[in-house]
Amino acid sequence: MIIQKKDVLEALRKITAPGEGKNMVDSGAVQNIVVFGDEVVVDVVINNPSLQAKKRTEVEVMKAIHGEVNEKAKVVVNVKVIAPEVTEIKGKPIPGIQNIIAVASGKGGVGKSTVTANLAVALAKMGFKVGVLDADVYGPSIPMMFDVATERPRSVTIEDKSFIQPIENYGVKILSIGFFTNANQAVIWRGPMAAKALNQLIFEAYWGELDFLLIDLPPGTGDIHLSIMQALPITGAVVVSTPQPVALADARRAVAMFGQENINVPVLGIVENMAYFTPEELPNNKYYIFGKEGAKHLAGELKVPFLGEIPLVQAVREAGDTGQPIALQEGSPQAKAFHSLAQEVVKNVVARNENLPPSEAIKITNMAGCSSK
Repeated sequence: MIIQKKDVLEALRKITAPGEGKNMVDSGAVQNIVVFGDEVVVDVVINNPSLQAKKRTEVEVMKAIHGEVNEKAKVVVNVKVIAPEVTEIKGKPIPGIQNIIAVASGKGGVGKSTVTANLAVALAKMGFKVGVLDADVYGPSIPMMFDVATERPRSVTIEDKSFIQPIENYGVKILSIGFFTNANQAVIWRGPMAAKALNQLIFEAYWGELDFLLIDLPPGTGDIHLSIMQALPITGAVVVSTPQPVALADARRAVAMFGQENINVPVLGIVENMAYFTPEELPNNKYYIFGKEGAKHLAGELKVPFLGEIPLVQAVREAGDTGQPIALQEGSPQAKAFHSLAQEVVKNVVARNENLPPSEAIKITNMAGCSSK
């Protein structure tokens, strides 16, 4: 069968351009089509800078040509992103910090802070310089998980200016509202006051050189999230969920928040926490208490990367409660799970920086510990 250019055009007219009400051809998204025998090269421009929009466009063009024109056609899709002139929420970078990753959940109780702490430790063990900002103003738990709950940050003078010195443990620099509040008192702040406190932690701290700053966001999709994204240029977001539908519904909303037109924070992927229960005495058994592969299916549906599964194991909880994240226990299955998660996060950050306009000019150059072997 000879492939005709007009047939390719008709096939592409059945696809709606991302962010447009028209099909790809009539909207002008299809810039050029070249046919060489059984090979079709399609040049497409889109105005959605998210990585998932780019991937979705590639897949839809290929499916349309294979389904409507020739299933054996060799299709090459070149997608170029032309960002529209819209008012976006953009923050100012912090000198020395290469990548800022927001860890979100949408719903509380899914182990977001546990994932943040262990991801930070796993990245540090891979050779990266890592910091954690605990932005969960009303329920800061990062200090306890790093065994530094009784510590108090000191002031350090840099070039005649006074800065907050983050607390450091396990190779990770940490700042949290919890360092400045009484553990026995509730933090009762309105949004603007909480945002002001976070801005102080962000911009009045001396983080030094960091490959990654992880921000442990509070549950939900509210004022603190917007304040963080207004204050900082977020490289990407990691969304944490359990497999159960009630958690997945909120994870879906978290992904949608980052994809809002005026936010445009790429979602690096979804991680499924508490994926299955394995009792210590039966290490080969898996019990899917909260459902099976719910977050994995959600990632596929939303066309965002799936970062992996973290098991529900008593040792993970015990390690967090004692301030020694399980990722420190080299060789354990749980540490391996978090190391695998860290590898996937780094891989997706690298892909994000290669395919999308960077939040900062600097990209990751240190790939230590990222071998799949």
